[in-house]
Amino acid sequence: MSDSTNPTPDHTAALERLVLFFETLTVESAQTQLSNIYAADASFKDPFNEVRGLTAITPLFTHMFVQVENPRFVIDTHILQGNQAFITWDFLFHMKRYARDEQCIRGATQLRFNDAGLVEMHRDFWDAAEELYEKLPVLGSLMRALKKIARK
Repeated sequence: MSDSTNPTPDHTAALERLVLFFETLTVESAQTQLSNIYAADASFKDPFNEVRGLTAITPLFTHMFVQVENPRFVIDTHILQGNQAFITWDFLFHMKRYARDEQCIRGATQLRFNDAGLVEMHRDFWDAAEELYEKLPVLGSLMRALKKIARK
């Protein structure tokens, strides 16, 4: 009697492709290569957005090149188990209007791959208050004050 169950695909190559994509991301690659990484009906969620579909995801990637200067990701860790992956990363950039020093947002992403090795679910986890708002001139002072009050 033969086993009729399909084995779970090995998504190692898909995860390596995704890591390389993020570490070499440009506005051009965001416009032309996302369909090699994300499924057409993929879901994407971060602290500011929750969208579905490649046509909604693509502008999120290209818009970051408008908002900040020299954006780049450095992937620290990536773990794969079955069709689920988890990566930790640093997002490095320069703010166009506020600070000339390089800024860093530290975060993590949970991913799920489909059988074709394309991302069908992408969820980012990072603290917008600490990693972004506290770095802005006026809002940063308010956020730090609120944090101090919360600790008391």
